[in-house]
Amino acid sequence: MALKGNLKDVSLNQLLNLIYLAHKTGALTIQHESNGASARLYFKEGKLIQAANEGQSARLTDIMVRVGKLTPDQALAVRSRAKVDTDKELGLLMMQNGILNQNDIIQGVRNYLLESVYNLFTWRNGVFRFEPNVLPPEERVTVAVNLDHLIIEGSRRVQEWEHLRDELPDLDVPLKFADRPDVNIRNINLSVEQWKVISFINARNTIRQIASFLKIDEFRIRQIVYGLQTAGLVDVLPAAVPVGALATSVVAPTPLPPPAPPPVGRSVLLRVIDRLRKI
Repeated sequence: MALKGNLKDVSLNQLLNLIYLAHKTGALTIQHESNGASARLYFKEGKLIQAANEGQSARLTDIMVRVGKLTPDQALAVRSRAKVDTDKELGLLMMQNGILNQNDIIQGVRNYLLESVYNLFTWRNGVFRFEPNVLPPEERVTVAVNLDHLIIEGSRRVQEWEHLRDELPDLDVPLKFADRPDVNIRNINLSVEQWKVISFINARNTIRQIASFLKIDEFRIRQIVYGLQTAGLVDVLPAAVPVGALATSVVAPTPLPPPAPPPVGRSVLLRVIDRLRKI
């Protein structure tokens, strides 16, 4: 018999604890009540083995692109050579062609599973359904992940989420570059995501619009903006632009390319910020 309920009554933490302690096998489907997003998690004997998010392909090559182990072009090339669209076939092709090794694939799938579940810890409302003895499609690759450490890290992220919501309660506000970036910054090494957000800073672009355009969830966009704030690079503006004047989609400047791997010197960063201010 399927177990049904609402996250308002039974948290994800409690659900995972139940599955872990009872060594359950089956599929847990969760649907967010506000935005309609959904996810499906598969378990075997109390361990997470597969995850599928609505609107995202669970194909192995797509997962490898999502975790940064393959480029989209590499994924397309691998799929074009596959005789059948199964993770086993795709994995063998990647290993035979020296693109990835077995450890790369296992670690990539593991990271994808963890991040998929960590994001669900921030859901405060939604309906769930656990169907016992349901396993993922046979053509998909599975990696067993212990739930004990996942539950602990998920709980930590819930605390971080609550802190970020306190620091950035409103996402419907624009950002601006700090007038006087922190003079104590010596070297700043920004992630690709941070550079993407920076390239869209504009008085008419709200944080929420930028996140939607770049397909970044609320938890991650708060992390990114808070990190930029803490570094003294950006400030959050009040909602000074009249609601009717806000753009329905983001106003995109000419995007700057992501920086090279070495840390970006402060002087270089300030020149980039100055250039962005003039766009």
